[in-house]
Amino acid sequence: MKITAFNPMIITPNAERIVDLFKELGFEIHHNKKNVGSQKVNAIVMKDPNGFHIDVSQPEMELPYDVQAIRINVSDFEEAYELFMSHGFENFYGNDYVVTPSSKSAVLRSPSGLVINLVEHIRKDG
Repeated sequence: MKITAFNPMIITPNAERIVDLFKELGFEIHHNKKNVGSQKVNAIVMKDPNGFHIDVSQPEMELPYDVQAIRINVSDFEEAYELFMSHGFENFYGNDYVVTPSSKSAVLRSPSGLVINLVEHIRKDG
């Protein structure tokens, strides 16, 4: 398994507030996907002029506060998922994943509270 991306993420009940803050810090919206997966996530990737990235994610679920996480993109989702599960992580979605035509992902939480958004991008041939 290879890590293909690694950056901070904020999972929030109010993405607009977080996006506005990071815009003031010089970040711009790089990608914005809406209604992703069963949680209907608004997934925003922001980038600053130095090449730093931050994700802002707003799922359609009750969140009492912002959650800080790390997005880790990998070349083999199943291998990475099993690795994290063997270290005691739990899947926020139970046994479900967020599957789209271009990715497979799950939000995982360790027993101590570390949150990982594990993602594999599905590459189309040709």
